[in-house]
Amino acid sequence: MQDVEEDALPIFKVERVQLQFSISSDFVAAQVANNVLILALSTGRILRIDLDSPSDIDDIDLPKKTSEIGLIRRMFLDPSASHLVISTTLGENYYLHTQSRQPKALSRLRGVNIESIAWNPSLPTASTREILVGASDGNVYEVYIEPSNEFYRREEKYVKAIYKVEGPVTGLWADLISNRSDRSRVLIATPNRLLHFVVQYGQGSIFTNFESEPPTQYEVLASPGPIVSTLAVSPDPPDLFSAGGNEIQRSYAWLSAQGVLHGMLWSKLTSGDLGSSVFNQSKMFSRAHIPASENANGRKKAKQEPITGVVSSQWHILSFVEGRIVAMQRLDERIVYDQVVLEPGETALCLVADQRKNTYWLFTSQDIYEIVATDEDRDVWKIMLKSQQFDLASQYAKTPSQKDAVAMASGDYLIGRRQYMEAANVYGKSSRPFEQVALTFIDHAEQDALRKYLLTKLSMLNKSSLMQRVMIASWLIEIFMSKMNSLDDTITTKAQLTENTNTASTKDELGLVRREFRDFVTRYKADLDPKTTYEIISSHGREQELLSYATAIEDTNYVLSYWIQRERWPESLDVLKQQTDPDMFYRYSSVLIGYVPTELVDILMRHTDLDPRKLIPALLNYNKDNTVPLGQNQAARYLNFCINTLQSTDGAIHNTLISIYASSPTTSESALLSYLSAQALSKTPCYDADFAFRLCIQHSRAQSAVHIYSSMGQYSSAVSLALKFNEIELASTVADRPTDSDRTLRKKLWLAIARKVIETEGKGSMKTAIELLHRCPLLRIEDLIPFFPDFVQIDSFKAEICAALESYSKSIAALDAEMDASASTAESIKADIKALGKRFAIVEPGERCRVCDLPLLQRQFFVFPSCQHGFHSDCLGKKVVEGSGMAIRGRVRELQSSAARGGPRREKDLRELDALVAGSW
Repeated sequence: MQDVEEDALPIFKVERVQLQFSISSDFVAAQVANNVLILALSTGRILRIDLDSPSDIDDIDLPKKTSEIGLIRRMFLDPSASHLVISTTLGENYYLHTQSRQPKALSRLRGVNIESIAWNPSLPTASTREILVGASDGNVYEVYIEPSNEFYRREEKYVKAIYKVEGPVTGLWADLISNRSDRSRVLIATPNRLLHFVVQYGQGSIFTNFESEPPTQYEVLASPGPIVSTLAVSPDPPDLFSAGGNEIQRSYAWLSAQGVLHGMLWSKLTSGDLGSSVFNQSKMFSRAHIPASENANGRKKAKQEPITGVVSSQWHILSFVEGRIVAMQRLDERIVYDQVVLEPGETALCLVADQRKNTYWLFTSQDIYEIVATDEDRDVWKIMLKSQQFDLASQYAKTPSQKDAVAMASGDYLIGRRQYMEAANVYGKSSRPFEQVALTFIDHAEQDALRKYLLTKLSMLNKSSLMQRVMIASWLIEIFMSKMNSLDDTITTKAQLTENTNTASTKDELGLVRREFRDFVTRYKADLDPKTTYEIISSHGREQELLSYATAIEDTNYVLSYWIQRERWPESLDVLKQQTDPDMFYRYSSVLIGYVPTELVDILMRHTDLDPRKLIPALLNYNKDNTVPLGQNQAARYLNFCINTLQSTDGAIHNTLISIYASSPTTSESALLSYLSAQALSKTPCYDADFAFRLCIQHSRAQSAVHIYSSMGQYSSAVSLALKFNEIELASTVADRPTDSDRTLRKKLWLAIARKVIETEGKGSMKTAIELLHRCPLLRIEDLIPFFPDFVQIDSFKAEICAALESYSKSIAALDAEMDASASTAESIKADIKALGKRFAIVEPGERCRVCDLPLLQRQFFVFPSCQHGFHSDCLGKKVVEGSGMAIRGRVRELQSSAARGGPRREKDLRELDALVAGSW
């Protein structure tokens, strides 16, 4: 074990307490509990000091003078500092509650010289509940003290003697048995005997059945003369209230004539005798164990005084010997502190401990000393380590170097006992050289232990140690593969040797190793180099482990490839569903759509962020290799989803859909025509018309090709194409599509249809030609006659010829009537023109405007000869504007504004304005 140097400061230090007030008399007794200090003075006064607030002092007097009741000889304070019992030299006993300043006499205990008290182990209450009182005459009393403000009522509820020993009762202790709620433990100490009782609860008391079972005794030889004896129990652990329901482990120290007996107060009752367990594991150290006192010359004294005071701390026993405080580590009985405190000839009153606050005090008649403990458990780990109690040593090791020392020593110990798996776990947490530990396991052929060591070491390495982490992680991959190969070989070998060999245990172990491997790669995937890891696993042919690793590092390419190569389509789709990278869909859709097209398209339709253009190769491959009906074609389904739901206008998407429709094995063109019709409703079709037309021609989709020509307005080409494929009805439909204004084109189209019909049907075309005449009013019989053969009978369409001749006759007559009317109109116009040359009007000098009533000749004016009325041009213009419609009104104002601005158009605007005004009137 590598030694670890500790801080050289002593664990204990004695400090003299400076009181903030002066005291004129000596101390005669003292107690400390729960940070409350009680001092008894020789004058009979009692000082109660709260150490958290030292200036807050309660000065209390006993009810009677010391001459009547004697000096205070002993005081007993419970751990909570709630209850104080005071005993005097004349056998008077008093009780003082923490909330009172009036001590009450315990009349039932009058004459009893109290030497010790065992407080009730239950939580503090307003009363003391049942307590044990030990007297100098050997009697043990059970007492119940209940404070009362009533004058006539006694403080003690009852007092009864329950046990008697030889000699004074120098110490009492009571606590509960942790695993038996109906039992408690009682220790009774005398100068030469220590009794251990396990008491069963009685009716209304925990001590009623005190003699139900005989006690376990520890007895020493009695010594002549007065003997100092006491019983000390270690204080509450510092973390008592944070420890929850954990068992409290206490130690005890019994000062007797032979020395100090100390050990653990085990609190669990087993099948054996609890008292025997306590005493059998206890140790005795005598006065000789403590270094001898020296005189003024530095020599050892001829006569060594005995130990006169003992208290127990958490890990040490503090003894008072001839003015010295000596601290002994109770685990190995090593003296850790030895300090002279008092001057020669100076005596001490008592050495006490605060059970709650873990403080220790030494009192003399005039001074107070506090024994301060610092880092008391700092050497415990060393002691535990020496005794090979490695778990406890690790528990009490505080610094990393201490824990490391424990781990290395523990690992060496386990290796020596061939407990390699346990050693691997311990070594992994130590600083033992890596290569040394690894070689140790390799030399012993302990691959499992090596694997555990490497796992532990990896978990302890810092994240910054990148190279070390990668190397260890890669080595672990190799070890895992070797282990699984070994187990597979074992299973195979056993199966070949005999059919009845049970390989279940080996298979279970293989399953455990595989789970451990999966957990490993999931946890430490950041420390594994993918290329190296793939190479190691592949070299061992472990495909399942390759898949586990790829899944752990989210190498979806490998995982998908793995399942696809094995044609495990459900697993492949499950992996694909979890992907968010579009490239994964583009890369693997070509394969998956050939085997699970419906499921793949369902997944693609849920991922609207994909670029459908990049999926076109997969869709075309699927369409090429499948001859399913269009209603079940998943490529067409996905493209329709892109167009109708995603509103895609990408020409490539539309052209691909047309290609799928056109190349479909079905003879029906309904799907393609439906698509083309829907596109015709939009302003600009999204497909390439030339590409679509070539596909339609290539796959003999006449109706669709004709529809494309029609949608482009190329009706002549559409009709020609329809006629080429003998689609007479389709051609007729197209021929009717030009508007009524384009009568010439419509007639041309119908003539082409008629010619095709007549040429195709020959002599039997008469009836069809007649039907064409009825369908298109623009056609006449004379338009069709040139298309008939030279020798044809006209009986079939004689009525049509007659009707045509009658129509021509009527047209000629109408034209003659129109010509006569036109001639008559021309003559009338000539007469009017000749009469206009003779029209005139006379304007008198005083003539006025009929609107403004101002002289007419002042500015430009109009005169109407028929009625001889005169108007100024602007006045007439206003009248025209007022009485005309919106169009004429707007034009008049526009011309007036233009003429007012001048310019080259002014004369033209004025002429138009005059004509408009005169004409409107």
